[in-house]
Amino acid sequence: MREITHMTDAPLPHPDTRMRKVPARALPILYFAWAHLCLATAFALLAMNPHRFAGFFYQAPTMAVVHLVTLGWISCSILGSLYIVGPLALRAPLPAGAGDHAAFALVAVGTLGVTSHFWIERFEGVGWGGVSLLLGIGWVAARLWRALSSAPIEGAIKAHVGCAFVNLLGSGIFGVLLGFDREHGLVGGSPMPNLFAHVHLAAIGWGAMMVAGVGYRLLPMVLPAAMPRGRSLWVGLVLLEAGTVGVFFDLLTAGRFLPVFAASAAAGLAVFLSQVIGMFRQPRPAPPELARPDFGALGAMQALAYLVLSIGMGLALAWLPISDLTLAPAAAYGVFGLVGFLSQMVAGIEARLLPIFAATHAIVRSAGSFPASPHRMTGKALGAIIFSLWTAGVPLLAAGFGLESAAFLAAGAWALLLAALLGALRASRILLHAYTTAPTLKA
Repeated sequence: MREITHMTDAPLPHPDTRMRKVPARALPILYFAWAHLCLATAFALLAMNPHRFAGFFYQAPTMAVVHLVTLGWISCSILGSLYIVGPLALRAPLPAGAGDHAAFALVAVGTLGVTSHFWIERFEGVGWGGVSLLLGIGWVAARLWRALSSAPIEGAIKAHVGCAFVNLLGSGIFGVLLGFDREHGLVGGSPMPNLFAHVHLAAIGWGAMMVAGVGYRLLPMVLPAAMPRGRSLWVGLVLLEAGTVGVFFDLLTAGRFLPVFAASAAAGLAVFLSQVIGMFRQPRPAPPELARPDFGALGAMQALAYLVLSIGMGLALAWLPISDLTLAPAAAYGVFGLVGFLSQMVAGIEARLLPIFAATHAIVRSAGSFPASPHRMTGKALGAIIFSLWTAGVPLLAAGFGLESAAFLAAGAWALLLAALLGALRASRILLHAYTTAPTLKA
């Protein structure tokens, strides 16, 4: 038992504790399965027909692939993870009932509706798919916020999670309006600034905000390290939220303060990165069975390196007007932010989170014993291959979109498709332990 509890700040639940403290089992698996399917589909579409995507990125098929990554992989993985980190890391029990499963169905149907209607260029269908997504995400947001309200954790972490959901719902509402706008002219304005405003509110306000908020609790358990505390967490939140909202409205209104708001968002992310550096400076003894190198943690660290690169490129682009000269680096910037940072961060954290989840349920099913340490559930060789494929695939994909090169795009997409398929295989092997009942090691 000690080997697993080493990765959390509270003991894992014993079978005689109330089951509400144990993460839901089936629902996170549904979210992760759907997320892996969406990611593999996105890279498969790119790999099998790279010439279709090698031109200007503002086209319907590319938007379909982008939303498979952002909605299908990133958002669904985060939603599934929250049903695990809620009770285990955020101290907020989140049992899954019929409403939660219905919300998953709404999210999955909405993701399929948005991406498929982008693919066939029926934009009103994009809007209706977005409505389904908003209903499902709104349910999860309400459930989580109610659970967090009494959770004994830092208020700044609760605020990060709350702001992330507000930003996601705001981005979703605006995305629905953009979908209907193509048929009914609801929004107005220029297409490119509207697109960039929508993307930044979702990517920074939802993805990066949630990574920071949950990361303050989860990364110390993964590394392991001391938990960050203090006023700096609130400072980072205010800077990040103010910058994100400012960037959104400045892009919509063609204001003159975009560099200021971009600098505020960058400063908020810099606070988060400084806390991560502090975690490395205050390490705690790692479990003796933890494989070295830890490729899950390496993937998360590489994702943070792409965050730094994205911050630098974003600040530079904020000073420049949208033009033909800035569209190529903007495409690469999008790949670095959405795939290099957010997508790879999700993959890296999943590699460490799923073993904890599977071991928890193995303990419950085995009446206080478990069949294997969570650190033995992932293959070191498989982890090395997946990490190498992400390392090669992201820059190749960015070069493909930035240079409008089908060859680079195909190379990056095939590498990332293989990484996605092997990641799904690894996740499946880990999750089988959640259904194990025959113990070999006493707790």
